[in-house]
This record gives sequence, C-alpha cells and structure tokens, in this order.
Amino acid sequence: MAEDHKEIDPITGTATTGHDWDGIQELNTPLPRWWLWTFYATIVFSIGYWVVYPTWPLLAKATQGITGWHAREAVVEDLAALHALRGPMMAKLSSASLTEIANDPKLLDFARAQGRVAFADNCAPCHGAGGGGGKGYPNLNDDDWLWGGKITEIEQTIRFGVRSTSDKGHQGNMPPFAGVLKPNEISSVADFVRSLSGLSTEPGVDLALGKKVFADNCAVCHGADAKGNKELGSANLTDKIWLYGSDKATIVDGVMKGHGGVMPTWQGRLSEPIIKALAVYVYTFGGGQK
Repeated sequence: MAEDHKEIDPITGTATTGHDWDGIQELNTPLPRWWLWTFYATIVFSIGYWVVYPTWPLLAKATQGITGWHAREAVVEDLAALHALRGPMMAKLSSASLTEIANDPKLLDFARAQGRVAFADNCAPCHGAGGGGGKGYPNLNDDDWLWGGKITEIEQTIRFGVRSTSDKGHQGNMPPFAGVLKPNEISSVADFVRSLSGLSTEPGVDLALGKKVFADNCAVCHGADAKGNKELGSANLTDKIWLYGSDKATIVDGVMKGHGGVMPTWQGRLSEPIIKALAVYVYTFGGGQK
C-alpha cells in the first residue's frame, strides 16, 4: 500500500517513503555508501573475531578459537611479572620494623606507594580518598587520634580493628544514657560539653547542672579535664574536632543513644607488608604523633 502513495519530491527529486505528517512528507534518502561499507566491514570483522578468539558460550565451556588466546591468561601473566618485580622489596618490607621502614628512604617510598593503593581499595570508602573522614569516620589528616597516632598505634588499630572480631582490637564504646539521665540532665550536659570547646550556648542554660552530670557520668571515660582517653577511645571534648557533629541536637542524640562505630580487623585479610605499608601511609598523612 505504501508504494501507492510514494511520490517524487519536486525540490530534491528524491522519492518519498509514503509517510506523511501534517503535510510533511518523509524523503527516502539512502544511507551514505561509506557508512554502508563500514557497517558491512564490522560484520565481516565480527565473524573473523568469532573464529579467531574464544567467543561463544557452551554448556560447560566456550568456543576456544583458532588461537586459544585468553585475556585472563594475559592478566595472570602480567600479575606474575609484577609480583616478581616487586618481590624483593615486598620481602624487605615484610621483614623490616616500622622504624626501619621510616628510616630507609627507598623502602619508605615503596611502602607509601603500596599503602596508597591499599588505602584506596580498603579504607577510602569510610575515611575518604584523602583520609579526610566524614561524620562518624575519623579524619586521618589532623592530630586528633581516638586510639593514638604513633605509627605503632596506627598499625595496631589497622591490624586488629575497633569493636571488631579480634580480641586484640580496641573495644571501648560510649553507652546510651537514655533512661539513665533525665531529659533536662541530658540537655544540660550537652550544653556543658559544647562550652568546653568554646561553642556558644543559649541564654539561661544550666551549665552548673551539666558540669555535675559530666563529673558523675562522663569524666570516668573522658577524664576530669575532658581531654579523652586513648585506652578507651574516648574523644577529647575540649578541642574543636567533632566526630559526629557539634550542634546540640547531635550531641543530645549521641548522649541518649551512645556511640560505637566498627572498624574491621585487617589481619588475615591483608598481607603483612600491606598492613605495614598502610600504617606508614596513614602516619605520613600529616597528623601522626612521635
């Protein structure tokens, strides 16, 4: 039927397809010859590819092609060559102490390079690509450390984790005080904690009550001076570094519900040299302690 409605466009001299929209007719313009030949060439190439390389899946395996070449085998060979190249340095990194790594410029550079890759693969999802952290995830660039910022302490934290599966990991956590403290006591201690780091409080708040509540319930972990305790992972409340946020609502919520984030145990998941490399890499972010 469409053939009966085809016409020759008087301007271009091209036949129409017979399609008409509101008086606008579609021209039956052929595809460019170069495009057609390119398309035909891709068909020929695909057929050749099916013959030469492993391509079609079968029930138990796939067609192997006349070459028998596999990309997976090439990757395995490349990785084997890379491991052979890095082998001596990895062995040296595994046997060296953290102090020896820090004092050997060549080994230190190698450890940082390995640590950078391992950090991106394993740590960046929580701590950020540059170690800047986020709400609930510590910033590794500053000099505020919940569990200690010496290189040996960083290695201990990486190796055994925090509140994780290892008995050697850090276990301290902040308990919830909802039901233990009254609402006005929670509100007052939140105001008092904010005042410790110089944050402003609303007029008329009972800082005296907050100070008493802190001394009775919080000082046992955070210290009478509120500067924290790395053995328990309790934060320094006198600086301006806040892991979960410094607004009053966030602090009240933390006092009520408690805090206890988990960092996984990496020993057994990462190799010995990579754990050391990670410790060195994190230590050199800038916030490591002597």
